[in-house]
Amino acid sequence: MELEKPEAAAKQPMEAEAGDPVDPRELVSSDDEIDYSVEPEFYDPDLDDVDERWINRQRKGRTSDAVLSCPACFTTLCLDCQRHEKYVNQYRAMFVRNCKVKTDQILREGKSKRKNRKGKAADPSTTTSEAESKGQAYHPVCCEVCSTEVGVFDEDEVYHFFNVIPSNS
Repeated sequence: MELEKPEAAAKQPMEAEAGDPVDPRELVSSDDEIDYSVEPEFYDPDLDDVDERWINRQRKGRTSDAVLSCPACFTTLCLDCQRHEKYVNQYRAMFVRNCKVKTDQILREGKSKRKNRKGKAADPSTTTSEAESKGQAYHPVCCEVCSTEVGVFDEDEVYHFFNVIPSNS
């Protein structure tokens, strides 16, 4: 079996998809092969209107401060949320999607090690019991697609998002 020589291959015209032979030396760019008089099939001018009707049905008439997405994989996590008044990068919501609550883990508010007035660490047994009695319990919330931690779920069944990408709703 003989291999074709490179100069012989360059002299042969290339076959186009339509079956017409095209000499690569005559082809300036691939735009020469595109027929711009025909509208592309993947373009739908009514698609934005359809999407807007869908999201309005999902929200059931409620307004939202933002649409929240996962920062790692950009999966939509929430369509209906409220922005925190003080911490502008935090949001709360009751209705979410693509989120997984880790019920086996509990986070407590104020569980950091406290120091007494002299700068020494406080007794760990008293600090832990104080935090358990005072602090609210939270469960971590992760993106269901990529498992990135995006917020917490509280005892009142409210999601608090802080590691998300907000977009205008």
